[in-house]
Amino acid sequence: MTAPRFHVLIPCAGSGSRAGGEGPKQYRPIAGRSMVAHTLEAFRALGARFATLALVVAPEDGEVSAALPHFPAAGEQLFRAGGPSRAATVRNGLRALRAAGASPHDWVLVHDAARCLVTPTQIEALIGACEHDPVGGLLAHRLPDTLKVATPEGRVSTTLGRADKWLAQTPQMFRIALLLDALDKAGDAVTDEASAIEAQGLAPLLVPGSAQNFKVTYADDFALAEAVLLARRNPDLS
Repeated sequence: MTAPRFHVLIPCAGSGSRAGGEGPKQYRPIAGRSMVAHTLEAFRALGARFATLALVVAPEDGEVSAALPHFPAAGEQLFRAGGPSRAATVRNGLRALRAAGASPHDWVLVHDAARCLVTPTQIEALIGACEHDPVGGLLAHRLPDTLKVATPEGRVSTTLGRADKWLAQTPQMFRIALLLDALDKAGDAVTDEASAIEAQGLAPLLVPGSAQNFKVTYADDFALAEAVLLARRNPDLS
């Protein structure tokens, strides 16, 4: 068997309604560039590490070209195969990767378009931890805060211990065939790839990420993400 290759799959078909504003959040500007452009930059910085860097957008997407005028470049793919849910978009993207020549034994790193603060160092840490693992794994961050469970009325019902709690992040890295099979069986209800793998009785590896690798979800997150990006660009500001 030939050595497995590494592919990147970025689902980019959501509307981002919780973020407010006009249009899909992944195309809104942050620190002078679209959010998804910052996301792509982290993976492009690793150069030949990846056999394919693929973006999965909605079939009718008319904004991606303006947001990413130089995409796709060599080794990159634009798949107009987005579905009605994240799981469906990833599933369709995996099938498109296979049709483009990816092996079932190859690794795929699935990453949120809205996690525009991921760094090449974090991506390499995930690959290094998982490439010889029998299951695969994900970047995650230990829960730093006290965790409350709410009643339907919005009052605290109990407090959970946080020692064993992690916040799931991306990339999440699994073999293509394993992940595609898991998503086929799990359906559209799962909100990340690790959940589909867990539903098959497997235990993904937790690889420490960073608090900065948060998903831009709400309106306030844009200002925070921009502050981080500008501080990285101008260390004297941090």
